[in-house]
Amino acid sequence: MARKVTSQDVARKAGVSQSAVSRVFTSGASVSPDMAARVRSAADELGYRPNALARGLITGRSRIIGLVVAYLDNPFYPDAIEKLSTVLQAQGYHLLIFTTGKHGIDTDRVISELLDYQVDGIITASINLSGELSETCAAAGIPVVLFNRAIPGSGLSAVTSDNLTGGRKAAEFLLAGGHVRIAHISGFMDASTSRDRLAGFRAALDRAGAPLHALVDGRYDRATAAEAARDLMARPDPPDAIFVANDHMALAVMDMLRFDLGLKVPQDVSILGYDDVPMAGWPAYDLTTLRQPTRRMVDATVDELMAKLDTPNRAARRIEIDGPLVVRTSARIPEGYTP
Repeated sequence: MARKVTSQDVARKAGVSQSAVSRVFTSGASVSPDMAARVRSAADELGYRPNALARGLITGRSRIIGLVVAYLDNPFYPDAIEKLSTVLQAQGYHLLIFTTGKHGIDTDRVISELLDYQVDGIITASINLSGELSETCAAAGIPVVLFNRAIPGSGLSAVTSDNLTGGRKAAEFLLAGGHVRIAHISGFMDASTSRDRLAGFRAALDRAGAPLHALVDGRYDRATAAEAARDLMARPDPPDAIFVANDHMALAVMDMLRFDLGLKVPQDVSILGYDDVPMAGWPAYDLTTLRQPTRRMVDATVDELMAKLDTPNRAARRIEIDGPLVVRTSARIPEGYTP
């Protein structure tokens, strides 16, 4: 077996110190362009690969960020994860991804396992974290930032879209379109995103003196949402508009209405979603929806995590970022409407 090439071999060939080799392969370290070129040339010629794990033991930083996400079938999350990975890599970090399952039952176990990988920080996406586990992470000096979910009273920083405002915009648009039987298919009701979207939606209806015609828990699940739509339309007084808590469910609702029930969208019933996932803009759906400003949310999440790595005692922040209503053709457009 050939002897493994070491940083000492690279230093000897490049005519530099071993510490200089280490700086060249350490993101953000100060090194001259000439020295970096010499070291990388020597490393390529010798076939040297730096040992990131060993370097992490020396520096006390693994340069790994753990991401815990409930599920990936919602197309919002693959897009968000790609953006998170890109932004973190630009700062010299990499993602280690764990999933907990749609209902987040194994969240505590998964995060406990994640801590064994000596991650520098943790980002959670749409999951709830127990108080005990939050304290465990804090005691280990590992900052946690919540993405697309907030846990009031947890002491954890959270980055979300402005869900209250989004819910309000949805109601105001549907009311302006002349709808009078407006229903809502929500997500998990124990999720802050669902509660806030519903609260903003209901408040706008209340201000207009319009009742919420029906409320059904779609559990952020396509099949559940589709059946909820079937049940709503089977009522003696079916809704003439449905605000669906995310696009993943809204697309399933549209399929149910058009292909199973033979209804026309928006002529028979308007559909309005939330997220603006790529499929929402496909001609087959052309879904009117509230856009989550994913890149701005990702940037804010990474900025907050980096700030907490630099200042561990930094106070927790709740960051809410407003996104626009994207008007397409799945919901009746109010007369004279201008964005």
